[in-house]
Amino acid sequence: MAILSKLLGQRIKDIRKRNKMTQAQLSEIIGMETTNLCKLENGGQIPKEENIEKIAKALHVNIKDLFDFGYMKSNSTLQSELMEIIQTASRRDLETFYKLIMAVKEY
Repeated sequence: MAILSKLLGQRIKDIRKRNKMTQAQLSEIIGMETTNLCKLENGGQIPKEENIEKIAKALHVNIKDLFDFGYMKSNSTLQSELMEIIQTASRRDLETFYKLIMAVKEY
């Protein structure tokens, strides 16, 4: 269960941050102490079923989205995959990638 709680906690944290929401804001919406949400996000405990529903609703996602861990890759895997894309890209694609990366970096 330790692996599941860590993955779920990280996923909740990632989605919360994507929604530009603080732990305090999410805690207030779902009626949970901020310290308890912190424990969830750090993988220290698994949320109760009713809290999973509240968290999903507050983050505007389906419950199943909280358990979608497929996007999580190691840094080395991400770097390798990006290098492969870059090495096979056309000049035009490279320029587009560069603009996108710079826009995200500035954001």
